[in-house]
Formats: sequence, C-alpha cells, structure tokens
Amino acid sequence: MPHRFSRRSMLRGLGVTMALPWMESLAVWGDETQASEPGSQPPVRMAILFAGNGFHGREWWARGQGADMELGQVLTPLAPYRERMLFIQGLYNAEALKGNIHSSQTGNLLSGASLAAGGEIRSGTSVDQLLAQRFGYKTKVPSLVLGCERANPSIHKNYSMLYSSHISWSSPTSPTPLEVYPALAFDRLFKDEIQHGDQSVLDAVLSDAQQLRRNISGRDQRKLDEYLESVREVELRIAQSGRRGELQGWRPTLTEPNIARPADGVPQDIAEHMRTMCDILVLAFQTDTTRLCTLKLNNDHSSLRFPNLGVDYMIHHLLSHADTDDWLKVNQFFTQQLAYIAAKLDAIQEGERTALDNSMLMLCSSMMSGSHDATQLPVVLVGGGGGQIEGGRVLDYRENPNRQICRLYMSLMQKMGLKVDQFGDASEALAEV
Repeated sequence: MPHRFSRRSMLRGLGVTMALPWMESLAVWGDETQASEPGSQPPVRMAILFAGNGFHGREWWARGQGADMELGQVLTPLAPYRERMLFIQGLYNAEALKGNIHSSQTGNLLSGASLAAGGEIRSGTSVDQLLAQRFGYKTKVPSLVLGCERANPSIHKNYSMLYSSHISWSSPTSPTPLEVYPALAFDRLFKDEIQHGDQSVLDAVLSDAQQLRRNISGRDQRKLDEYLESVREVELRIAQSGRRGELQGWRPTLTEPNIARPADGVPQDIAEHMRTMCDILVLAFQTDTTRLCTLKLNNDHSSLRFPNLGVDYMIHHLLSHADTDDWLKVNQFFTQQLAYIAAKLDAIQEGERTALDNSMLMLCSSMMSGSHDATQLPVVLVGGGGGQIEGGRVLDYRENPNRQICRLYMSLMQKMGLKVDQFGDASEALAEV
C-alpha cells in the first residue's frame, strides 16, 4: 500500500519550508477530501512572460498546423513545441490605443482597464492577481512576480513610467511588488522569512528529506533526488551570479571590485539573470509553491543592453525602432527563455502528463512592434493547461469584431477553475482556446 500524506506535505527545516514535487506514491494535489487517495491530479499553472517594445515586424508569424506549422524567425526557438503551441493573432487592448506611448500601452495589458494620466497611478487588477486572490490560499506563495529590469518611477508624456514597469497589479492603485533579485525570489519560495542566510536550503531540510525517502517508491526516490539536485543547481547559480564579469553597457575602469561584493543583488550578466529567473519559475511550479507567475523580461521602454549577443551599441528601446538583424537576435533571445522554461517543465513527469502539459505559458508584449502599433498584440501560448488546450494551431481574430485580449484571459481563468461574467472590456471567453 502506498504511504499517504496530506497534499500540504512539505520538507521542513530550521527557517525553511519546501513543498514536495508531484509523486505517484504521494497524493499531494487535489482537494483535502481527496488528499488520501493515490492518483490525484497535478494542478494547472499559468505563467505570463512579458517582452517590452514588441517584436520584429516581419518575423513574428506562424502558418499551418501541427508538426507542419511554419514559424517566423522570432519564433524558431519554439519549433520543438509547435504541436503544443497556440499562435494567436489579431487580439487587442482598446484602452491601450488612447495614449499611444509605452506606459499607456503596458500598464493595463493584463487587465484591459482604463489608465489614469497626469502622473496619477490607477489601472486595474490584472488577471494573475485576480486568480491569486481566488486560489492563492492553496499554495505557500499566492503568486510570484519576477522581473529582470528595475522599475522606473519617472513620468513620460503625462503617464507614469510605473505603467511600463509593471504588468501585475494587485488592485487598481497597487502594482504588485516586483522581485528582480534572484536570491530574494529564491528565498521567498523556500524560506519562512525572506532574508539572506548562510545555510543552504537543502542542508536545512536534509534530515526531513532522508526520512521521507524511506517511505516512497523507488521511482519517487529518483524523482526526489532529481528535484533536490535541481534546487542545489539554482542555489549554486545564484551564488555564482555576478562573478563572470560580463557587464551591460558602460564598463568601469576597475576590472575587479575594490570593496566586498554584497551578498544579494542583481546579476550584471543579463543572460544569467534571465536564466536564473526562469529556473526559479520552474522550481516554483515543480514544488507547487505557487501556480501563478509573471516574469517581466524587461520593461517597456527598456534600457537593457545585450553584450551576450554582441549587441551592445544601443539599448533595447532604440533597437526596437528598426527591424534589423540585431533586433531579431534580441527577439530570439527572449523567445529562447520561453523555450527553456518549456523544456524544463516538459522534463518533469507528473503521472501521465508532464508539467508542461499541466501548464499554460504565455509570451506577450504590449505592442506588435517598436512603432507602437497596438492595433493587434503578439501572443503565443505553450502548454496543455491540464489537457484542456489543443496545440499546433493558429487562431486568427483579425476579422473578428470581438477581439479583446481580455477574452483570452477569461479563457485562461476558466481553465484555472475561475469563471467570471466580465473581465476588462470582455463579456465572453474565447471558445477556440
């Protein structure tokens, strides 16, 4: 007989709580009334990745279906997942057309709400936070809000640049706090108090993990070992951040710091920063520490540079103004992050499905291209939503008069278990998703 544990089973240690991954011999997921029954199902997760300033105007496209789907060059990193991908074109956010600048097009991307101008802060509760308010009590962290570029508090053309810096909003007047420090994001997942500590998370829970290991199947023992090793890998990645010496933009005259490096901080290597945040997102889903995550790869009106791509002569925002080969390199670098997350989740088996099959990953921007065109928005979905999404399709809403992007959010909410009659400017979900 398999050993039976509550769905809230966790590894515990001094100052540390670590949720368990899905295991066949432990009923971890599901309602409390079903927790003692083996074979309970993993949850559906949702992650929204945001790339500011749009994409290459001629290379964001997809045609055909299934394994024969053709992809524009921006999307080629997603080719291995084309049969589990939805390419959605023609959706738009009507409220974003009013200001026609970066901040007025981004602050309501996930809510469809009207934005306040004049430096005032007022948007709308975003789709991720609406779900967090409804279901967040089921996990240790209601939602994880990550970023790879710091928020900009200035004002641009009568709109607060906080709109450009935040896609997640807990209320109309409260952008959700954005975590750009990988170490603190990691701490939030596993430590009871978010603070720097010398003790490894794994060291803290090692005794509890060894006891658990004696009570699970051999297959689950291997799964547990793989999971703990992935946690250790992320710990090491965080510890090594900033030591490789690859800096964005201006380089100081000193090749080494003349003071001790702070324990916590933002990695100077943007590739390392993004990859670590992607790893943290995967761990958060794998452990059921959260089921909702937004990852803002950069701000709209972004100042990031990309020395890792050999594109270090111009900031992201200015690169977006022309469809150059370098702009395409940067676009592909962003879609590679989604492909990386998809690959990691697809390697995690959860019963008959993988974690990718049980997730919905969306990559989007608040404009089609750097010309500020928001009449249709770039959207791609990867993952099966717990068997609820049929991939390998192109959905075209360009000729549909009811093409609000909030209709898509209503569909995603339904697949997470929340049905609403109205969201933003939409009153019905997209039936095709």
